[in-house]
Amino acid sequence: MVPIVLTVVIAVVCAAVAGAVCFVLGVAHRKKTAEFTIGSAEQEAKRIVSEAIKNAEAKKKEAVLEGKDEIHRLRNESEKELNDRRKEVQRQERRVQQKEETLDKKIESLENKEEVLSGKIRQAEERLEEAEAVKRSQFEMLERISGFTMEQAKEYLLKNLEDELTHDKAVKLMEFEQQTRDEAEKSAREIISIAIQRCAADHVAEATISVVPLPSDEMKGRIIGREGRNIRAIETMTGVDLIIDDTPEAITLSCFEPVRREVARIALERLIADGRIHPARIEETIEKARREVDATIKQEGERVVIEAGVNGVHPELVKLLGRLRYRTSYGQNVLNHSLEVSYLAGIMASELGLDPTIARRAGLLHDVGKALDHEIEGSHVDIGVDVARKYKESETVVHAIQAHHGDVEAKTVIACLVQAADAISAARPGARRENLENYVKRLEKLEEVASSFEGVDRCFAIQAGREIRIMVKPEVISDDRMVLLAREICTKIENDLEYPGQIKVNIIRESRAIEYAK
Repeated sequence: MVPIVLTVVIAVVCAAVAGAVCFVLGVAHRKKTAEFTIGSAEQEAKRIVSEAIKNAEAKKKEAVLEGKDEIHRLRNESEKELNDRRKEVQRQERRVQQKEETLDKKIESLENKEEVLSGKIRQAEERLEEAEAVKRSQFEMLERISGFTMEQAKEYLLKNLEDELTHDKAVKLMEFEQQTRDEAEKSAREIISIAIQRCAADHVAEATISVVPLPSDEMKGRIIGREGRNIRAIETMTGVDLIIDDTPEAITLSCFEPVRREVARIALERLIADGRIHPARIEETIEKARREVDATIKQEGERVVIEAGVNGVHPELVKLLGRLRYRTSYGQNVLNHSLEVSYLAGIMASELGLDPTIARRAGLLHDVGKALDHEIEGSHVDIGVDVARKYKESETVVHAIQAHHGDVEAKTVIACLVQAADAISAARPGARRENLENYVKRLEKLEEVASSFEGVDRCFAIQAGREIRIMVKPEVISDDRMVLLAREICTKIENDLEYPGQIKVNIIRESRAIEYAK
């Protein structure tokens, strides 16, 4: 047993010794290998560094050579450019020298001419002095003969000439002014009278209501319908108010828009004649009436365009003219009024030797804005101007529309003719009516304005409001003050009142002395 253990121990020790020896031998081998590798690397590094130094020296030499070549090339180019510039400068110097020589010659020539001119100026001055001396002697002689100095004689002549010219000018101006006034008034009267005589037009008074007759009062209940459905349907579809009251066998239609009122009137008359009154039938009848009114509007527009002798009017303008058939102004039918203004303007234009066609066109379209003044904001003048421009009317027609109420100054004769024709048509007897109540209020306001001034005793509006007769207190208002008072009253009437035509202000100052014999 003991030998076996001993053997094992010896074997282990031997193995350990062998391992230690192998380890030491391996370390020594690796050390030698490492030293050999390091020595080889150092040699390689020295070789690489040596080669790099050699390459760098070679490249350095090459760069130096290239730099020298580039410097030589640049030096050659610079010298060449410098030579070119030197030659150009020399050419410029020669050119400048030539110009200087030419300029010197011109200066010399000018100096010669200046010497000659100076000599002539001296001669002219000597002759002028001689002429002045002769003139002075002549003036002195004239002064001795006339007894006036030169200034006094000049003032005397100018004063006489001015007096003669002023007198002659005043006489001529008065003659021309009076002659022009007489001829213009005569011509204006003739032209206007001819136009009025040659134009005969009807006048129709309409209001904002229409009355539809009924066959019997029983029809009122059928028009109202069960729980008012029929009358509501009519009012809703037409925009017209139906007034059903105690008026026997009649219904009143009220609407400010005449086209809608006409549609409602035609539809209601057809419903009454048919007898079948219910919402569906009402809608159908109103639509037919609306188409009929549209057709009538178009026909009326075409009719007045043909009657006025105007061509090339835009179709939309023709429809707007047709709408004027249902539009009134102070009871005067606007379509008939427009046609009448067209006739009058054309006649007066012919008498004046102007183009009657453009005058008739402007007269026919002057109130076209009234066809839309219920639908568009603004005055009928502004609406008419916008519509005329929209549909490519000429500036002459547009200006006549714009100026026919005096909103702007009339700058053409056609505009003045349209103004005059419009006034003639409106002022024709029976053409327009005025509400009695408004008329009385206007007269009362006229008397009230006149009575508001100090010194007025009594006043009366006479001649249908065309004249105001004023009695003043003689102890307060003098004769000189009367003229100023009349002017002040006229100004206040113009500012505060609206009235057609003109109003005559007639002031009367009367002094009375009363005594009784006993």
